[in-house]
Amino acid sequence: MTQALFYQILARVLVLLLILKCCTAKNIPEAVSTKDAPSVSDQQPDATATSQPVKYDGAQLWRIAYDDQPKKNAVAELQDRFEASMWNYNATSVDIFVREQQIKKAECFLRAANIPYEVVIVDMQRAIDTENPSLEETELWENRNGHRMTWTAYHRLVDIYDWLDYLAQTYPDLCSTKAIGKSVQGRELKVLRISNGNPSNKAIWMDGGIHAREWISPATVTYIANELVEDWDNQPAHLRNIDWYILPVHNPDGYEHSHQYDRLWRKNRGGLQYGPCAGVDLNRNYGYKWGGQGTSKQPCSEIFAGSGPFSEPESKAVSEFMQSSAANWKGFLTFHSYGQYILYPWGYDRVVPPDHADLKRVGDAAAEQMLQASGGSRYTVGPSGSTLYPAAGGSDDWARGALNIKYAYTVELRDTGRYGFVLPANQIKPTGDEAVAFVDIIAQEVAKL
Repeated sequence: MTQALFYQILARVLVLLLILKCCTAKNIPEAVSTKDAPSVSDQQPDATATSQPVKYDGAQLWRIAYDDQPKKNAVAELQDRFEASMWNYNATSVDIFVREQQIKKAECFLRAANIPYEVVIVDMQRAIDTENPSLEETELWENRNGHRMTWTAYHRLVDIYDWLDYLAQTYPDLCSTKAIGKSVQGRELKVLRISNGNPSNKAIWMDGGIHAREWISPATVTYIANELVEDWDNQPAHLRNIDWYILPVHNPDGYEHSHQYDRLWRKNRGGLQYGPCAGVDLNRNYGYKWGGQGTSKQPCSEIFAGSGPFSEPESKAVSEFMQSSAANWKGFLTFHSYGQYILYPWGYDRVVPPDHADLKRVGDAAAEQMLQASGGSRYTVGPSGSTLYPAAGGSDDWARGALNIKYAYTVELRDTGRYGFVLPANQIKPTGDEAVAFVDIIAQEVAKL
């Protein structure tokens, strides 16, 4: 046995002793190991089988420093033994979601291990309940121009799709829609094309909503599209001489599931053929370096990569459409939340492409323009695998690695953790303004290619 292995085993034993001491002192049964166990979300076998929405009363979001090995070990134990799930992390801290029934035991463990933590969200269900305006308020703001989209509330899929159709009908010389495929449950994957018809145009792909619970993403992508179209005649040439292909909701089944049944659902609604847990992480299902670091082969995991590259109809549809299209692809922009990051390849490992200096330069320029647009929101720029963590099978890596699209970026939108995935709807417009600034910079660079 090596010395390093000995100390790893010793650290694990000490942690287990702390857990046992804590649980005994509080007269709480020791937690059963839940390594690779499903989360509350993942234990729902099928959306259609669920009649009552999942509730998160009393669940909390904690922030823990992530700057030394003991703290990292403690975070691992929270996930393994107390069913906690990691929402977001970087080099200095990690956000951990803890369910109500595990809070006392998890608190006890952290005290015994002398690990401080901050409660960021005290009651997750309360945050969920107040995130979106009421239906009555939304109706008061309803747009009377033939569609219901307002960007003062998070909208259901039918409103988004109706709005896409409205654009195509109202601006037929500029906008068109196309269903590029269907989801697992048969919903259309609807793409909006915005083009002035110039045959020399370069093309930029833009998508949102690949992860169901990240509601700010489809809201922001539709906000960008609305800004482009409704003020088209006043847009600069570098925006008008682009063919824009926009998929607002990459994961329509998951998005609807997060509205109807489980607000914190992440994956699509496929994968049931692999076991009792539904869902594949579509951002681990793309074909470049599929199945590598930061993915799981366990169907109940939130980062389950599927049975193979492009096993899911949603990712396969995007791949087939982009590869068969005559568009001159020069940009690939995918919007996520949260953390306020501008990320570029590679994501599959802590490595960078040869032109990473260009990607960093453009990302930095975009971050500066976003800061000016928002008056205070700072976005961190860097390669995905090093800035956050390695995650293979991502769509931006595929766009760069398979299609050789130079400017491939993932944008992690607001916020930095105060609300996490449950970002209030009053943040849509300022987030959208930041994203418009980002897109403007990318379009300027694409115009130079």
